[in-house]
Amino acid sequence: MESLILTNTTIFTGEAVLHDHALWMQNGKIHAIMPVSEIPEQVSTLDLTGAWLAPGFIDFQLYGGNSGFLTRDGSVDSLTNMYETHLLDGTTTIVPTVYSTSKERILAAIEAVHSYWKQGLPGVAGLHVEGPFINPVKRGAHSDKMVRPPTYDELSELMEKGRDVIKVMTIAPECFEDSLLALLRSSGWAISAGHTNATSAQLNEYFDKGFSIATHLYNAMRPLESRELGVVGTIFEREDIHASIIVDGFHCDYGAVRIAKKLLGERLFLISDATFARYTGGRFVFEDFTLNYDGERFVNDAGALAGSAITLLDAVRNCIQQVHIAPDEAFRMASAYPAKQLKLDHQLGYLKPGFAANIIALSPDLSLQQVWVNGVAQQ
Repeated sequence: MESLILTNTTIFTGEAVLHDHALWMQNGKIHAIMPVSEIPEQVSTLDLTGAWLAPGFIDFQLYGGNSGFLTRDGSVDSLTNMYETHLLDGTTTIVPTVYSTSKERILAAIEAVHSYWKQGLPGVAGLHVEGPFINPVKRGAHSDKMVRPPTYDELSELMEKGRDVIKVMTIAPECFEDSLLALLRSSGWAISAGHTNATSAQLNEYFDKGFSIATHLYNAMRPLESRELGVVGTIFEREDIHASIIVDGFHCDYGAVRIAKKLLGERLFLISDATFARYTGGRFVFEDFTLNYDGERFVNDAGALAGSAITLLDAVRNCIQQVHIAPDEAFRMASAYPAKQLKLDHQLGYLKPGFAANIIALSPDLSLQQVWVNGVAQQ
C-alpha cells in the first residue's frame, strides 16, 4: 500500500488541534504527523485545500443502514448495508445493535458478525445487545412480548456463543440478581444501564459493583425529581459514570444536552441510535415492531420515538451548531470517547502514529469531503 501525505489541512488529532502540519499515511496506518517544513520530497502528497482532518467516527449504537436491519435480517448483507450507509457520513467503525428480541435472533446476529469477520470485511467492532433484559416500564418502543427477566441459562448461552462478538449489553440493573450481575461482570463486555426504572439507591449499588456506563441519557430512564434522583440525577451526581446521548433534536432538548455536557464533560459520548439512516422507505413493520417515518424521525403507532434517523455526522453538526460545543470536543465525543468505552483507544479514535488510518476530511462548514479506511480512500 503506497504512502500518501495529506497537506494544507487543520488536524484534529483527538488531543490537539494542529495547524501547518501534515499527516502521513502508510500501509494502512498513520505513519507520522509532522510540520509542513519536514515533508519528505519522495512521498506523494494530496492538497486538501484547507479541509479539517479528524478521526473516523465510531458508532456505539445503531440498528440499521438505509435498508438493512440487523434484528430482522441477522445477515452479513445487513451488516454490510449498515456499514456502507454510515460510512457515507464518516462513520468508519460501527457496533451494530439488536434490540429486545428472541434468543434465536440474537444468536443469528452473533453468527452474522462471525461470518462478516471471517470474510475479512471492515468496520464492525462487535455487537451491542440492547435488551431484552430491561424494565418493561421503561421499554420505550421495545416489544412487551420480547422484554423478559434474565436467566442464568440464557445469559450463559449468550456468553458461550457470543463472548468474542458481543461488546456491549444494555440492561436494567434492578431486574438482575447479584449472581447474574457477577456473571455479566465476568464476560468482559461493556455493561450499560438503560431502559431502567431504578431508584438512586438501586443504581448506586449497581455502579458500586464496578459498572460505569449508561445508555442514551434522559431517554427510557427514571428522571431526576426533587425527592428522588432517579437514573438521570444519579448519573449527574457521580463522577465515575459515562453516558451515551442522542443529539438529534428530538430525543432531548439541546439545552438538556448542554447541561449534561457541563456536568459529565469527557464522560458524555455520542451515538446515532439510528433505526435507519438515509431512509427512503415508508411504513416499516417487523413482527409487532411498527415504525412510521415523517422525514425526520421514526415513531411507532403510539407516537413514541423509535430510534433516530441520523448519523453521527448529524449529531456532531448538532453539537457544534446547536449546543455550541467546540469542534474538537464534538469530534472526540464521536471518536475518542466511544473508542475508550470499547477498549479500542489504543488503535482507533485518535490521529496518532501507529493508529489505523481511519480518517475523515471535512470543510469548515462540516460538509464531508473524503473518508479513508485503513488508508484507502472511499468512493
